[in-house]
Amino acid sequence: MSVPSLLMAGGRWRCFPIPLRSSLFQAIHNSCCRKKSTAPKKLIPSIAFCDKNAKESGTALDKLFSPEQQASILHVLNTASNKELEDFKLLRGRKSINIVEHREKFGPFQNLESLMNVPLFQYKTTVQVCNSILCPETGRKKRKSQENRLLGKFIKPDIERERLEAVNSIVSIVFGTRKIAWAHLDRKLAVLDWQQSDCGRLMNRTYPSSIYLEEISSVISKMPKADFYVLEKTGLSIQNSSLFPILLHFHMVEAMLYALLNKTFAQDGQHQVLSMNRNAVGKHFELMMGDSRTSGKELVKQFLSESVLKAEPRVFFPADKVVRYRQMFSSTESHRVEELYDSLLQAVAFYELVFDTKP
Repeated sequence: MSVPSLLMAGGRWRCFPIPLRSSLFQAIHNSCCRKKSTAPKKLIPSIAFCDKNAKESGTALDKLFSPEQQASILHVLNTASNKELEDFKLLRGRKSINIVEHREKFGPFQNLESLMNVPLFQYKTTVQVCNSILCPETGRKKRKSQENRLLGKFIKPDIERERLEAVNSIVSIVFGTRKIAWAHLDRKLAVLDWQQSDCGRLMNRTYPSSIYLEEISSVISKMPKADFYVLEKTGLSIQNSSLFPILLHFHMVEAMLYALLNKTFAQDGQHQVLSMNRNAVGKHFELMMGDSRTSGKELVKQFLSESVLKAEPRVFFPADKVVRYRQMFSSTESHRVEELYDSLLQAVAFYELVFDTKP
């Protein structure tokens, strides 16, 4: 008996007569056809429901905006180029391209509802885009907003850009485990003061806060007055338990500097002490190798040389001080005094980033 004439039943092969076999296959075929033919009918109500929602969304859009507002929005959508559309919030990238392509393919938009036929545009997005077209950010306001966000990435706490740009001088402070260095620069990048102080005894053993207060107060008494004091924010991770004593020391010093230098904060609520991200300074001067920052000694040495050799150097060392600073650099060049170099680099980076004047 041939295999086609066998059917499985109850786990065994059974043989059926040819007439019965034919009727059985016909029944199976009819059953499959009935299921297939009835399936699409179940989708009709959901399609109707979607059409109803789309109509309601279109009606809602008409109610949200007056005829004059709708005309203004449609004028922009039908006449603006891809580049011009990107000036509006939420229309950057693919959305502006989709609008232009839809307009070229199907003609001008007749109403706000038709904008929802463009890919990536649903009801909520359409409302936001329409509001953005009606109330666009001015170019100046947009640039200021972008600049403030950029500054906020490396300077904390957030300070109004206008206040930063009005600065006359800053003191840039970098502290390590044994030294605190500072550089006093004015807005013309002239070095008014640049030195360091030892505070090595703080790391010899655990000291109470009162000893930190005495030591840091002594260092601050040597610092000049400035509009802002900019502290280096270390990138050490607290997850490394072996570095915990060093991190604790850094946080103690930072807290003391914040408290003692913010002399008028209780009266006016204005921050005079800022923190600047160490790696942001490293990236500014291209001193990063992966996640690690290399020494800035050679760059500082270059600044000192250019101050003598160039008419308009990047950093200006006054004539009455340049000899002393060159001697100081020469005397420390054989030692590891990164705090001294970094305090100067941080001050230069601060001004160049605030005023956007990097060479």
